[in-house]
Amino acid sequence: MGEEIDKGATEPRRITRLIRLPEVQRRVGLARSTIYRWMSEGKFPKPAQLGGHVVAWLSKKSMDG
Repeated sequence: MGEEIDKGATEPRRITRLIRLPEVQRRVGLARSTIYRWMSEGKFPKPAQLGGHVVAWLSKKSMDG
């Protein structure tokens, strides 16, 4: 929605979605405390604030067709 696709682009299209902490933990194999400690040390990406205490991380997936 509101996104233009360049038909002549040579790079694969990337889809961005938001993932919550449990999925992040499964993907990276780290405990919640390690993720938050690494965030404070600048070793792990910070999440997007969705409102209140709700956060999610951006996940980009290539659409290689």
